[in-house]
Amino acid sequence: MPATLLFCSDPLNPRRVDDHFAAQADAVLAAGGTVALLDHDALSGGDPAAAVRRVPKSGGPMWYRGWMIPVDRYRALARALAERGCALAVSPENYAKAHELPGWYEIFAELTPPSRWAATTPGKVPGEPVLAGLAGALGAGPGIVKDYVKSRKHEWDTACYVPDLGDGSALRRIVERFVELQGRYLAGGIVLRRFEDFTEDGGGRAVEARVWWLDGEPALVGPHPDDPTVCPEPDLSAVARAVSALGCRFVTTDVARRADGSWRVIEVGDGQVSDLPSTVDATALIGRLVAR
Repeated sequence: MPATLLFCSDPLNPRRVDDHFAAQADAVLAAGGTVALLDHDALSGGDPAAAVRRVPKSGGPMWYRGWMIPVDRYRALARALAERGCALAVSPENYAKAHELPGWYEIFAELTPPSRWAATTPGKVPGEPVLAGLAGALGAGPGIVKDYVKSRKHEWDTACYVPDLGDGSALRRIVERFVELQGRYLAGGIVLRRFEDFTEDGGGRAVEARVWWLDGEPALVGPHPDDPTVCPEPDLSAVARAVSALGCRFVTTDVARRADGSWRVIEVGDGQVSDLPSTVDATALIGRLVAR
């Protein structure tokens, strides 16, 4: 039986799909699947029952394709759907495992920059002893600040890159600014990652590919949303083994080639909330989701 895909609705017209996902919804219908609508604002506001009021009852299992959802809200979404006789194809446990760095890091540790983290809440900067302990475990040298899900690489010098993790005052300044800018959207805690030198394009950024994995197999290799016109061809042999070990049905891996030629995993994400650039034909990916 063709699957149902749950998309975010348009905030101004809740009876239709958000424009950002409209092409993907059209691909679902073309593949013989069903589209259901989620009120993302209601879910974010703490009313999961209202968020799923347009989802048909007894709709069975469904994939979500939409904006990011915090782990606790995803759990609430799963409960609200269950009350309507529906189920998410990705369990809350597997969503958390792929969506947040502490869930996937151990399995990908040999393929991704060394990292350490500490839980915190929005607006709260970990104390200096905590930051010093994280930095000390990584050693001196440059590093990156992020939370469990995202960095602020577009504020590279002020809220992301630390020239020397051994410089406690500089580290705290960057973390403070990161926490300030993330605001209520800070996810899980603070992560410090060792900086690695990647092959750069003409704009000074690492050239990344986003690989979409469905049930352990690469369903699509495409460009990263930050540069949707360029897509390298990565060696996925080691990454494939890690994805299989992770055991999550629908994930993405953002990969880039390090200056020494090795392919490294920059991020892992849940495929349901990973952005698909408009330059990519979504048919192949969406068709496979509908068939599962």
